Amino acid sequence: MQTTPELAPELTQPDAPRTLRQRHVRMIALGGIVGASLFVGSGAVIHAVGPASILSYALGGLLVILVMRMLGEMATASPALGSFMEYARASLGGWAGYTIGWLYWYFWVGVVAFEAVAGAKLLMLWIPGVPQWVFSLILMTLLTASNLVSTRSFGETEFWLASIKIVTIVVFLLAGTLFALGIWPGSKMSVGNVTAGGFAPHGVSAILHGIVMVIFAYVGTEIVTIAAAESADPVTSVVKATSSTVWRVIIFYVGSVTLLVMITPWDRIPTQTSPYAAAFGKMGIPAASTIISVVVLTSVLSVLNSGLYTASRMLFALQRNNWAPRWVADRSRKGTPWKAILACTSAGYVAVIMSYVAPDTVFDFIINSAGAVGLFVYAIIAGSQLRMRRQLEREAPERLKLRMWGYPYLSWITLAGILVVVSSMLLVPDARSQLYLSVLSLAVILLTYLIVHYVQRTGARR
Repeated sequence: MQTTPELAPELTQPDAPRTLRQRHVRMIALGGIVGASLFVGSGAVIHAVGPASILSYALGGLLVILVMRMLGEMATASPALGSFMEYARASLGGWAGYTIGWLYWYFWVGVVAFEAVAGAKLLMLWIPGVPQWVFSLILMTLLTASNLVSTRSFGETEFWLASIKIVTIVVFLLAGTLFALGIWPGSKMSVGNVTAGGFAPHGVSAILHGIVMVIFAYVGTEIVTIAAAESADPVTSVVKATSSTVWRVIIFYVGSVTLLVMITPWDRIPTQTSPYAAAFGKMGIPAASTIISVVVLTSVLSVLNSGLYTASRMLFALQRNNWAPRWVADRSRKGTPWKAILACTSAGYVAVIMSYVAPDTVFDFIINSAGAVGLFVYAIIAGSQLRMRRQLEREAPERLKLRMWGYPYLSWITLAGILVVVSSMLLVPDARSQLYLSVLSLAVILLTYLIVHYVQRTGARR
């Protein structure tokens, strides 16, 4: 195994088509942090933690902000298709690059299947009588086509899908603030709902439980560093995207969850339906439930679109290190890795079939075994930054255009925080099985690396 770090090249993929515009990258950055889990899953978090869920979202967001800063430092020093996989390979060795690459690919293939099923279930409510698998196939086919046409097509599709999510959140923030302050027609001051009945009714330990629940909602923020490598100006794109993570987390997540708790007493916020729909309904906005359902569907499509893009680019980057089949590197005339995209779609659809054939066994395993993968990825990113920063300061300090705050202390604190969250999953019954299965996934990937590394090494000797 490679143990000596190498200085990552300034641009690992000089032949990558740079067709994404700044507005595409900007909206990918904005939309990547707002998913269906915010619109639907936030109700369950609030019920589990109480108003203190605001702190759970804030602390989980802080961890992601720090990881994004670390990733931003590496990405500006070395924009690369495959992003953190390349940094892990260069900094920690082949085992780290192989592991993080295949873990991340596996995670997004599982997410693509999950979102295809979720989107199909939404459509079944509007168009009954059509089998779930048909809707899943239609959704995956549409978004696969978006990715296959060109990278620009992916960016344009994501721009409009993400725009709908962002506009909805902005409208909610403005209307919700007026409602909580008693300025909205028919409303009265309700800011006091944050402390009514106690800020942390389930105790301080519930806040940590909440962090475990919310941290997965933030996974996807890092996609922008992968997409930036295919933009006209990768360094500028990464600097802007990672620098804006702070206000995106504070406003979109912490701000909107705070308003949810202010508008409706925390113990009355729905958990099975969208708390945002309930809040809009309380404001008297007509067809609030239908509006949010449409927004949730666009969020599902956005994640599907981004998931196929991310998984295919990671698979393509894995092949460049001979860690994936050679054929996935084939590009179309427009530079799109079309075979990698089709491979990811095929794997995703196999998982969708399992949701129909074996929902409580195989599909359940696929989804849960990827549960903690995002945290494993973040831990390897933190370890990569700690080592790459030391290497860059010694050999090429001029490439450090964006620096991690408080290095090395804050970098180590971030890594420790990630490990605390991972360990805390053992204390949460619903998350415990996800951790066990995710560790199993990690072990399998490490085992395959040993096999691949052995084959490559013996082949080279011949």
